[in-house]
Amino acid sequence: LSVFSQVVKREGTGTESPMIGDKVTVHYTGWLLDGTKFDSSLDRRDKFSFDLGKGEVIKAWDIAVATMKVGEICQITCKPEYAYGLAGSPPKIPPNATLIFEVSEIQSLKLYN
Repeated sequence: LSVFSQVVKREGTGTESPMIGDKVTVHYTGWLLDGTKFDSSLDRRDKFSFDLGKGEVIKAWDIAVATMKVGEICQITCKPEYAYGLAGSPPKIPPNATLIFEVSEIQSLKLYN
């Protein structure tokens, strides 16, 4: 495994990928490499939004979501350097953890200054 990999599980219906600075809304589930689920927006029934490319999320998400289209579902596997690094994110994510996410893009809003 390189530091980051992405596999499209379902093609999106949209025609454009989001741009840096766009407000992106996704659903996601995250697992540790051993299969332990540590977080899921689906379980909370609450979508997650962030500004793409602004460092609001882990590096793997900024890279992967930038290539996604609305409706797409992908699986992202990321080594610690593209996730939470040596520190992890206690208590759910241990230090130096490789993580797996399934992310589905719901919406991408262009934000013009």
